Amino acid sequence: MRAMLLAAGRGERMRPLTLETPKPLLQVRGRALIARHLDRLAAAGLRDLVINVSWLAAQIEDYCGDGGRWGVRIRYSREARPLETAGGIVQALPLLGSEPFLVVNADIFTDYPFAELAARTPAPGEARLVLVPNPAHNRQGDFTLSGERVGPRSDRALTYAGIGIFHPAFFAGCAPGSRPLRPLLETAIAEGRLFGECYRGHWTDVGTPERLRALNASYRSGE
Repeated sequence: MRAMLLAAGRGERMRPLTLETPKPLLQVRGRALIARHLDRLAAAGLRDLVINVSWLAAQIEDYCGDGGRWGVRIRYSREARPLETAGGIVQALPLLGSEPFLVVNADIFTDYPFAELAARTPAPGEARLVLVPNPAHNRQGDFTLSGERVGPRSDRALTYAGIGIFHPAFFAGCAPGSRPLRPLLETAIAEGRLFGECYRGHWTDVGTPERLRALNASYRSGE
């Protein structure tokens, strides 16, 4: 199975840190966020990786290189401007092949076991998401989970973790260009093609300088 790391965003909420450093290269405990993902993907047996890049792309490419120091192969999907999540995936489809592939936001911090998700491949046109309990910055959540079926937001909603596995046919009919992921997920919910699971281990959306400082502080305090 191949995996895609989403690393093209401008990191607007993380400014001023991201004016000169792309968000995936910001450090937790002295190590870049993206390096932890590469470690964990390689350990899970995912060795053929695609990274989409745009904002400060050269820094990410220089840091990750061809993936050799992680024992993986990295190819890059270059975007002249960030294409949002679905748009970036659609552009990268030729690099991702015809089988289901894992997608991970490069700016999250988690100990989620990627190998478990990689073993649960969706059927053509389907996708499977990892959801987490709602953090303080997203109390309303994104989607509900009934068994393994994902549903629309309700008072029991959970937060999308930025981790999922998609069959390429999930993006059938999507024209190239900028496109958010959520409308595609909502269509899949309506058609019964979206499944998921709730993960209750460590997960942080490192979306602001305050969250980055809190994450580093938790490590210093031994949490």
